[in-house]
Amino acid sequence: MSAPDRIEEFVLALQTGFIDGSIIKLRLGGYHGAEAELKSVEGRKLALKAGERMSLVWSYKTRDITKNLIIDDAMSFVRDGLSTSFRSGRLETRDFDLQIERQGDKFRLKKTEVSGREVATAGHDRVKNRPLEAGAKPWMQALGIAGADGKVLAASQDKFRQINKMVEIFAPLIHELSAKTPRIVDMGAGKGYLDFALFDYLQGKGVPAKVIGVEMRPKLVDDGNKLAAQSGFAALQFVPGSILDYDASGADAVIALHACDTATDDAIFKGISSGAELIAVAPCCHKQVRRQMEAGTSDNRLDFLLRHGTFMEKQAEMVTDGLRALLLEASGYRTKVFEFVSDAHTPKNNLIVAQKGKAGSREAALKKVADVKAMFGIERHYLEGLLGL
Repeated sequence: MSAPDRIEEFVLALQTGFIDGSIIKLRLGGYHGAEAELKSVEGRKLALKAGERMSLVWSYKTRDITKNLIIDDAMSFVRDGLSTSFRSGRLETRDFDLQIERQGDKFRLKKTEVSGREVATAGHDRVKNRPLEAGAKPWMQALGIAGADGKVLAASQDKFRQINKMVEIFAPLIHELSAKTPRIVDMGAGKGYLDFALFDYLQGKGVPAKVIGVEMRPKLVDDGNKLAAQSGFAALQFVPGSILDYDASGADAVIALHACDTATDDAIFKGISSGAELIAVAPCCHKQVRRQMEAGTSDNRLDFLLRHGTFMEKQAEMVTDGLRALLLEASGYRTKVFEFVSDAHTPKNNLIVAQKGKAGSREAALKKVADVKAMFGIERHYLEGLLGL
């Protein structure tokens, strides 16, 4: 059997396992392509409201990136990857393991039958495992999540699912913080959906955290403080002011959800400058870099993408957040970028999580920043200016 045939057999087994639901895990290893810090790619089946997807995680030396692909795109990636960039692949299913390895120009394919193995659910949001339950809570009712009977309102199902997912992500990260009473600062808190949800959950788990929501609009600050008092949340506080003006000294974690354009960078900068152990942001629009990409001179090999407005918008989003991740790495943070909810619930669904003290080379990260800017015709990322780079 030829090398292409062996690759096709592996891809066919993966596709079959995806369709019949028997797939457990996929792993591509032995990477030797152009991305110097990429180590491996792992995948599993995921059930989203938008449909079934292959959730693939690119594991780099200092960060992880997750993408949820439709099956055809996932199969194309695996096929191309095994043909060019990965020396091995392993597929685990309910009934067998399939290993493919490249030795020179030849591929070896080994299949091992197994029995008694169960497949984990592919569900993305499992109601029974939600960290936050609905109920007749003052904050849920005041924020329009639950009705007087304590049940989640039909119009608020997506919002409830979203804040549950955020709590599910943040809770274990907060447990890892070194402070016994962690100080969590939410930049651009708005009505405080996340602040109330996170504080409620942590208080229920006996975690003595202090949560501070920073918000420019005085009415939202007043409303938030009144609702916190009404809910019995003494260590939840809302303060007035802009992100850059707020003194974040002593913050153990800095978070920002959907802070518009460069406000996300302001929050990242405040997290870095305060020495926060954890920085987590879900960016909103990406105007600053996009304007430079449109006005600058990019690598002409990108013309087939950047000449289309819809592709330009998506590229600007990825480039902006990719540079943010690199600048966090250069500042001493290990970063992960992933979707925290399906884009069926919100198009603003990327989350950048950075943990202090687990980063790679500062010089390598800054070199990559320079290379990316040159490739896309970007003069300067706003966050660079804040960091004095």
